[in-house]
Amino acid sequence: MKGPGGIEWPEPALTITVRGVPGPQGSKTHVGGGRMIESSAKVKPWRECVAWMAIQARQKARGRTITGPVALAVTFSLERPRSHYGNGRNTATVLRPSAPARPDRKPDVSKLIRSTEDALTTALVYRDDALVVEYWRLGKYYVSDYGQVFDVLDTPGAVIRVWPLGEGGAR
Repeated sequence: MKGPGGIEWPEPALTITVRGVPGPQGSKTHVGGGRMIESSAKVKPWRECVAWMAIQARQKARGRTITGPVALAVTFSLERPRSHYGNGRNTATVLRPSAPARPDRKPDVSKLIRSTEDALTTALVYRDDALVVEYWRLGKYYVSDYGQVFDVLDTPGAVIRVWPLGEGGAR
């Protein structure tokens, strides 16, 4: 398969397309009594979406849980904020010159990948997210890049590709 930049990638064991708002995992809020909760309300629904789609992809591929090292490619697609567009009747769909080309604000890509990797563990794609030893691609883009950038979706979500590497890379 042709990856970004036309580079040849081997076929992944799994390709998982998830539609939904990616939720970052990592920041916690202390609520008293020694209890901590996730700061982002988006984490739980995102993890559930990823796990559900991963289970379906595994079943379709008749895949077993991977027990050896894994490489991932994850492309997150995020909605552009309204502030990136003009506010007049004729400019509401026109991107402002000051709008960034890539999402350089929250959520952090490291927190997005944390919630996504945990969901893949829940879905039994791999035994433990510690098995992820390499990222062939990890990035966040705007949905407005759909059709122009490899694996960017036309709605918020992510495309996840999984490759078993070496021993224990059951399919």
